[in-house]
Amino acid sequence: MASYFDEHDCEPLGEGETPNHMLHLARLLLDTGLSAAWEMEYGRIFQGQRKVPPASKKAVEDLETKVVNPTLAAQGLKCPVCLMDFDEEDELKILPCKHQFHTKCIITWLEKVCSCPVCRHELPTDDPDYENFKKQKAQAKQREHNLNTLHDSMFG
Repeated sequence: MASYFDEHDCEPLGEGETPNHMLHLARLLLDTGLSAAWEMEYGRIFQGQRKVPPASKKAVEDLETKVVNPTLAAQGLKCPVCLMDFDEEDELKILPCKHQFHTKCIITWLEKVCSCPVCRHELPTDDPDYENFKKQKAQAKQREHNLNTLHDSMFG
């Protein structure tokens, strides 16, 4: 039977040597799949300074379009981006969150970021890393919800 040191391809510490605890922690995190959780925590600590990519071209193309009719124009609604009234015959784009914008205004916005300027609802992007980050964030939120539910069922 091989020794621990042979199995893990490492040398025992010499006399007076101390282990590198940070290296052990880093290996533990990478081996257990917690690196995504640490990336999210880093994002939370630094206020999400991760660059948000633009919305995918397909998502923008698939947005519902409508023309302002006299009834809608009479309501005096404004575009949340340019703050101008919706006039008759203006073309509007409607996001999945149901917020409405002048087509030119929202297209310009979505070429820079993938979220609604009113409620921050995110549209899909063409950035696989960002999509993976969103998926990991959703999974972490679901895990937290499951833990809270379990805790409440046991102690509630």
